[in-house]
Amino acid sequence: MHACQLAVPRRQGRPVVCLLLCLVGMLVSFAVAAQSALDPKWSPHIDVEGKLGTKRNLGEVDAFLPLAQDGATLLFASIRTRMDDNDSAEGNFGLGVRHMLESGWNLGAYGYFDRRRTEYDNHFTQATFGIEALSIDWDARANYYAPVGRRSHQVDPLNTAEVSGTSVVFRGGEERSQGGFDAELGWRVPVFDADAGKALRVYGGGYRFSGNGIEDISGPRLRAELTFDSLPNSWEGSRFSVGAEWQHDDPRGGQGFLSVRLRIPLQIYGRAASKLTPMERRMADPVVRDIDVVAQAGAFGATEIATTTANGQAITVLSSASTSGANLPTAVTNAGANSTVILSGSFTANSNASGITTLQSGQTLMGGGSVAVRAPSGRVATLTSPTATLTGDVGGANATIVMGNNSTLMGLTINNTDATGNNAIAVSANGVSGARIVNNTINARSTAGGTTHGVDVLSSSSNVTVSGNTITVNNVTAGTALGIQVNGSSATVADNTFSVARSGAGTFGAVVFNNGTALAGSTGNTVTAGTACSIVAGPNTGTVSFTSGATCP
Repeated sequence: MHACQLAVPRRQGRPVVCLLLCLVGMLVSFAVAAQSALDPKWSPHIDVEGKLGTKRNLGEVDAFLPLAQDGATLLFASIRTRMDDNDSAEGNFGLGVRHMLESGWNLGAYGYFDRRRTEYDNHFTQATFGIEALSIDWDARANYYAPVGRRSHQVDPLNTAEVSGTSVVFRGGEERSQGGFDAELGWRVPVFDADAGKALRVYGGGYRFSGNGIEDISGPRLRAELTFDSLPNSWEGSRFSVGAEWQHDDPRGGQGFLSVRLRIPLQIYGRAASKLTPMERRMADPVVRDIDVVAQAGAFGATEIATTTANGQAITVLSSASTSGANLPTAVTNAGANSTVILSGSFTANSNASGITTLQSGQTLMGGGSVAVRAPSGRVATLTSPTATLTGDVGGANATIVMGNNSTLMGLTINNTDATGNNAIAVSANGVSGARIVNNTINARSTAGGTTHGVDVLSSSSNVTVSGNTITVNNVTAGTALGIQVNGSSATVADNTFSVARSGAGTFGAVVFNNGTALAGSTGNTVTAGTACSIVAGPNTGTVSFTSGATCP
């Protein structure tokens, strides 16, 4: 097996790092061989750096490799590899030239090929071009970053969907690279002599990166670096640096780093490192540039209108701004069987039988809640729908909402208030199978007697699920007050919260069974003080348990 394959885990993106490590090895060998034949002023070295950041931590290895030189000019290669703890990695391969002027300035120019694998396992490539001017007291540098090749990748976990009016608007998640520039000006703080072998420098600058259809990344950058050359009891030609850096832009916010950098010289054994002046040492300074191929991830895709759920059900969005409560039952019916109807806003139904909203077979009626939707492009996002309220008093033995076979009622606030003695029933499952009533707020209140029920499961209904609901029932006069009634049917009653109250005589209870069956999993229910389970008649099968330890029947 190849040595690089042994050193680097087999993972997509790591071959780039492996290749760079191999290049480092080959060029180091070349540079050391060239050094053995010459008496060079500048020798190869490797810088190892660690950065502790407020948002991520990084590690970097940078090989500086002189390729050709005379007393005043240096042609060099720079090969870097970098990884962070967000599962991103990058490799940079660069060539540069620096020249010492008699005026005391070192002028330099360089170009890099950069390849990055992001935390979303996407790959981006760019070319970097930079110039610099370095003196004893001042630094000035600028870099330009030009994306190359593919600049955008889909990132499905970042897909979004939201209700807008009567539509579900989908935006695809993408990660896009951004080109731009940065520049900085540095100053040596005169706390040490210029030739002391140590220096404190401070820098100020800024950056700007832009891309098609995404927010610009721009802001200030400040940093400081304390450098020690020729450390005692260490390799000749070594260097140790500590630094701090801070930057801020709107998309990414503020982030800071504390860094430690160690230089390891690569002289031939037995050959002493050249004694360099301060300006000669600056000829081998690290190239300063942005640490990443800059990329930004978010819902940047083109707007699409999602018309189906991920499992193929047609979507209908009904807003109270365009659909009245009086027209809601007809609109739900027209949506058809096996559809998903999303309500947005507050609806008030007619106070008679025409106000009954009846769900079709396999239909979902939902307010607040989540559903996976599919865009015309085939991509899927999770829609968190807005909350919705339905208020109605339909009278008689009718309910505001009537379930259908295999239908689902989810995430709605349902109010049924009666002041005429005509009964107040919020939700009914009557002679159906597989209905689901989940995660709703259900309120039933009567001020004139009669029947007040939260949920009725009646007439040989089977496999009905009533789960995660908050059910409040209040009959302020004599009469029936029931949270859930299971009459001649089977149901799972789980994780509901009940508050049931009434004045005077009458049947009263959180869960009432009449020749009913409590299916397995009927656990985790909660009752307020003064609310109890009530059994009308039997025989009944199974139990409903409460967090208080009570069971029913």
